[in-house]
Amino acid sequence: MFGFSKPKGLVGLDIGSSSIKLVELKKKGSDFELVSLGMENLGQDAVVDGAIMDSFTVATSIEKVFNDNKIKTANVATAISGHSVIVKKIVVNVASEEEVAGSISFEAPQYIPFDMADVYYDHQVLGPAQGAPGFDVMLVAAKKDKVLNYTNVLSQAGKTTRLVDIDAFAVQNAFEMNYEHTLDRMTALLNIGASIMNINIMRGGVPLFTRDVSVGGNQYTDTLQKELDLSFEDAEKLKQGNEVGSATAEQAAPHLRSVSEILLLEVQKTFDFFKQTTSAENIQQIYVGGGSAKVQGLVDLLKEEFSIPVEIINPFQRVQINASKFDANYISEVAPRMSVAVGLALRSFDTP
Repeated sequence: MFGFSKPKGLVGLDIGSSSIKLVELKKKGSDFELVSLGMENLGQDAVVDGAIMDSFTVATSIEKVFNDNKIKTANVATAISGHSVIVKKIVVNVASEEEVAGSISFEAPQYIPFDMADVYYDHQVLGPAQGAPGFDVMLVAAKKDKVLNYTNVLSQAGKTTRLVDIDAFAVQNAFEMNYEHTLDRMTALLNIGASIMNINIMRGGVPLFTRDVSVGGNQYTDTLQKELDLSFEDAEKLKQGNEVGSATAEQAAPHLRSVSEILLLEVQKTFDFFKQTTSAENIQQIYVGGGSAKVQGLVDLLKEEFSIPVEIINPFQRVQINASKFDANYISEVAPRMSVAVGLALRSFDTP
């Protein structure tokens, strides 16, 4: 959304609370091919609730994942989310689409709860307003210190930030490329990171409602640590379905479910608010991504609660992958975690 003279050849770089994910794509005819994929785990508290706290560790990890994958370009697209980011669909009452850009600086302040001098903002025209004169516009704003928190660390790592997107929109970008046949359905995209869950309700390529919730995979880890007396590392492994010492998947199951129910409650609250304020139409499908997408029982719990199809997103479903270069099992294992990075890498091919 926030562009800085974007060139072709962007690397999608997702700086998460638990790891850095990197994807580089190239166009092959009308399809895409995977060029580079990398992931580097971060230590505890390097990134907390979407804020980079340990810039040295993060910058060093970024350099490492670039070097390990022999990536030459320094141009990156990254993404942010959380309470410092505002995403709001508004109506701008002007006669033509061209007039929206001239009006947005007057319209934006009434919707952004920050001093306008302290934010970057951008917009996208969605189309003629429904049931009102003017145009539906997606307004996006982010506090400058939040954006600079990321771009400064990228500079420290020797990289050039060409575009800063929103996590929820990056996931939508990856979804649209891979699941064209379902775009006309009312869909909820859940991206469950370590500390933040992004919820994006969309249809027909239009994000209708987005919300960031401060719950995520760290709560699973914290609960397993506390209830089963495990180290952070062992709790992480158990969360991912691996047995550690005397702790079994059966022992972990009720504790994992208790956290999944907290996530489920936030999803339900979001869906209810959406129906009350935006559209009475029912959500028809859910796609789940992020590091906690594969937590035991989560998808089944969502299916049970909402009685609609729930699927783990695969951002590589329509990406060509060279089997001699990439291990298919590894790609399958990490795919849900790479949704934001894939969506960012696709920005290389946006029409200017």
